[in-house]
Amino acid sequence: MGHWQERTELLIGQDGIQTLGSKHVLIVGVGGVGGFAAEAIARAGVGKITIVDGDVVDESNRNRQIAALVSTTAKPKASVIGDRIKDINPDVVLDIKETYLEDETAIHQLLEEYDYDYVVECIDTLTPKVALLSACMEKKIKVISSMGAGGRMDPSQTKVGRLRDTYNCLLAKQVRKRIPQKSFRRKIKCVFSPELVDKNKVVTVEDVKHKASTIGTISYMPAVFGLTVASVAIRDLLK
Repeated sequence: MGHWQERTELLIGQDGIQTLGSKHVLIVGVGGVGGFAAEAIARAGVGKITIVDGDVVDESNRNRQIAALVSTTAKPKASVIGDRIKDINPDVVLDIKETYLEDETAIHQLLEEYDYDYVVECIDTLTPKVALLSACMEKKIKVISSMGAGGRMDPSQTKVGRLRDTYNCLLAKQVRKRIPQKSFRRKIKCVFSPELVDKNKVVTVEDVKHKASTIGTISYMPAVFGLTVASVAIRDLLK
């Protein structure tokens, strides 16, 4: 039986394996997009991973989130994804944080805890999303951000670009408005889709923590976004 990384080594070589094994990636948000990104990063052989997410698995997550099964309902998403990663690579150094990033102080403390090589930002709440991206820019930490996968059905329209170049994405528009520094908007890498969203597919919700609306989502779009996010991070780490 071959080593679990033999196919990866055929593609990126032993030097690539060693490079990824020496890297530390922070993944914030492991729901629809972030869960798939986290698993792909783990399967690529990244040696140290920190996961941050304060949410628990809900039945409504099962149509699109890799953490969501009948058996994992009500369990913390961060721990569920962490268990999957450990089952993929028992040697990975893993730090699981079952918490929301509530304010800028928490974000700065998180970024100062380790010397991260890369940040994968998959938060679906605007304020912490903007704060984390801005903090990464201030600290000169490489980051890839996922914009809105909800309301879309065409994976072929998924794009990688800079924040300043995003279009037809309400979330990206809101992020651009909240990040005034042109240099930051020019540098932040994003995964987004310009596919137009039917406003009738969005409903306002009340009394739901960290969420103002719910948008229709199909099974494969968060996975497409998550795997694209992971591909950007992995390729950057190998440079």
